[in-house]
Amino acid sequence: MTATQALLAFGLAAGLLTLTPGLDTALVLRTAATGGPRRAFAAAVGIGAGCMIWGLAAACGAGALLTASTLAYGVLQGAGAAYLLWLGIGLILRPRQGFEADTATPAGGGLSAALRRGLLTNLLNPKVGVFYISFLPQFIPHGAPPASFGALLAGLHVVMGLVWSSLLIAATVPLSGLLQRPAVVRALDRITGGVFIAFGLRLVLDRRG
Repeated sequence: MTATQALLAFGLAAGLLTLTPGLDTALVLRTAATGGPRRAFAAAVGIGAGCMIWGLAAACGAGALLTASTLAYGVLQGAGAAYLLWLGIGLILRPRQGFEADTATPAGGGLSAALRRGLLTNLLNPKVGVFYISFLPQFIPHGAPPASFGALLAGLHVVMGLVWSSLLIAATVPLSGLLQRPAVVRALDRITGGVFIAFGLRLVLDRRG
């Protein structure tokens, strides 16, 4: 896989992940509804910072494993493939029936509090860590510096997240309503599940090759 191919493939997968509602989406919508657009964007910046930290940790960890032991890197790759396949099959067979943004409780504090809330929500979410560790390393081309290329991939994901968060903030009510429709949530989950399965199978085939 060339660097261009890796960026395009990761961009597609990261774009779908960004659109699929989860804890980060809920936090941005909730903050926008109760604290205003500035606090909501601060929370989105905090979420982006958390993604960048996870991305760098995953890229550097994969690079260290590759340098130390090809066997250890192969184990990581195999675990990543299994996790993506398990997650993808689960999303297709058992998609969520709805999404709740939870705007009832106000999000207090100023901009720094909102940024910190976004950062901690992301960093303390084990699903984000497991996803990055299993997902991001497969998009680092052979021969590319893991840390710098991983930072590029994570930065791409962060930019997508900030753009999507800005749209959510600008249209809090209509987009919140759309994302809470069961049919929309089920469709997004199944599409994302299909992407996970495709990349999981790709990892398996790479290992056999």
